[in-house]
Amino acid sequence: MKVLLTGASGFVGGGLLEKLSHRQDVDLLLPVRRELPNLPGRSKSVVIEGFNSKNNWSELLHSVDLIIHCASRVHVMAETSENPLAEYRETNVEGTLNLARQAIAAGCRRFVFISSIKVNGERTLKGVPFSAADVPAPTDPYGVSKMEAEDGLRALVLGSSMEVVIVRPVLVYGPGVKANFLNMMRWLKKGIPLPFGAINNKRSLVALDNLVDFIIVCSEHPNAANQTFLISDDEDLSTTQLLRRMAIALGRRALLLPVPASLLILGARLLGRESLSQRLCGSLQVDIEKSKTLLDWRPSVSVDDALRKTALSFDEGHYHD
Repeated sequence: MKVLLTGASGFVGGGLLEKLSHRQDVDLLLPVRRELPNLPGRSKSVVIEGFNSKNNWSELLHSVDLIIHCASRVHVMAETSENPLAEYRETNVEGTLNLARQAIAAGCRRFVFISSIKVNGERTLKGVPFSAADVPAPTDPYGVSKMEAEDGLRALVLGSSMEVVIVRPVLVYGPGVKANFLNMMRWLKKGIPLPFGAINNKRSLVALDNLVDFIIVCSEHPNAANQTFLISDDEDLSTTQLLRRMAIALGRRALLLPVPASLLILGARLLGRESLSQRLCGSLQVDIEKSKTLLDWRPSVSVDDALRKTALSFDEGHYHD
């Protein structure tokens, strides 16, 4: 099977590269901005200028059976663009649909699109998880662009021979994780007291190993064709629980002060960091029953095992800003 994997230098794409490159039944083609060294024999990187609506994929798509599309303009915390939605649309919508159109013309069998839970929205009521059947309600340009890409893909494949599978992950963690999750590990490792000892929210997470395994199932399972899936570890944690279990994985004791969530939210609002307080104090849960029943899939790695693997990588110094 010939597979084109975009975004192979990223967090999720890198996890897929590691897994797929060891399969003897897969020839892996990797369009990247910079050549990837030391690839296994059945993997090949091809340098491209960037990812946009003008890419010519015709040569790369020759005999490709499957596309796993991870490349995107990612969500950034400190957006500097004057028109971020236009920037997101150029890469995440037009770039994606350009690739899909050419994939259909080349006779590609299946297109797996890695979207985002932000298509559903930013928050849920505790105990009322998002499902794949919910009406999308994105609240930022990144989420809007992912929703528009999903809609465009579904319209494109109508009447074609190509199948599309859409995967909406929640927060992904694992070795090499960045941003807030990395900061959390640094705080815990240093023993810094944190005011997060009384947060009674629920958030879904997904370990990189579980997400990679699920994406590969989505690329092969007949029942995945033209479906949309939400994915998590199937165990939701409060921020307080996550910090305590991450601290155990790091061999530390979490110093968590029981500051009421309402005070944290108020303080964050006064500091202009309301979105951060939502991630720390609010709930975001997903229902993955469809993913489990339709594809006969279960997470292969437990939360605690995934946290230990993440902590081990952190302790070994595999993290760089």
